[in-house]
Amino acid sequence: MKTYRPTEKDFNRKTYLIDADGKTLGRLATRVASLLIGKGKTVISPDQLCGDSVVVINAEKIHVTGKKLEQKVYTHYTGYSGGLRSATLEEVLAKQPARVILKAVQRMLPKTKLGHEMFRRLRVYAGKEHRQSAQKPVRVEV
Repeated sequence: MKTYRPTEKDFNRKTYLIDADGKTLGRLATRVASLLIGKGKTVISPDQLCGDSVVVINAEKIHVTGKKLEQKVYTHYTGYSGGLRSATLEEVLAKQPARVILKAVQRMLPKTKLGHEMFRRLRVYAGKEHRQSAQKPVRVEV
């Protein structure tokens, strides 16, 4: 018996549109990550790119629970001595609201080259307008 190996035409890729208005950050991020990985499909292969593309709009209206706005801290290192920068979730939401969703989803994807390719298929916009209307995205409720 031969092993079945799915090909490109078996994946039937789509583009999904998710509205983040009033949605909880973690629940939204897990749904987006599972769409990017392709977990809801009938054919899934862990060594192939079988997930879909996802467009998230209204990132500035995301909802978080508890005291995460004041207590959750994002840090990054600039590469220079004394260059460890940190900002709270509230500060990051004020300056770059899309970055919050991007980081949450990126940390849920595999840390491999394939995970990087999955992450490239994610587009997050702070407002209602997006540039992926030519792909005819299908609206998904989270």
